Amino acid sequence: MTMPHERTRAVLQTRDFLLEISRDQTLSEKIRHDAKFLLRHYPSEFDLKMAGRIEESVREFPIGTLGPIFSSHVDNS
Repeated sequence: MTMPHERTRAVLQTRDFLLEISRDQTLSEKIRHDAKFLLRHYPSEFDLKMAGRIEESVREFPIGTLGPIFSSHVDNS
């Protein structure tokens, strides 16, 4: 089972990967354009951590049946 901090870290790492692709001049223009397109509305680190804080603050009223989706931190603390 993926924990919220693991999911948050994976989304942040995916954003970094897309940024890397979007700037890599050795890749085709289409690949770089597609990466930039995907990043247009991709959540920032701030967005993810804010979502985690909101979800963590409503533990008494779990969101859905699974509880928090994201975490306000990426380590296991």
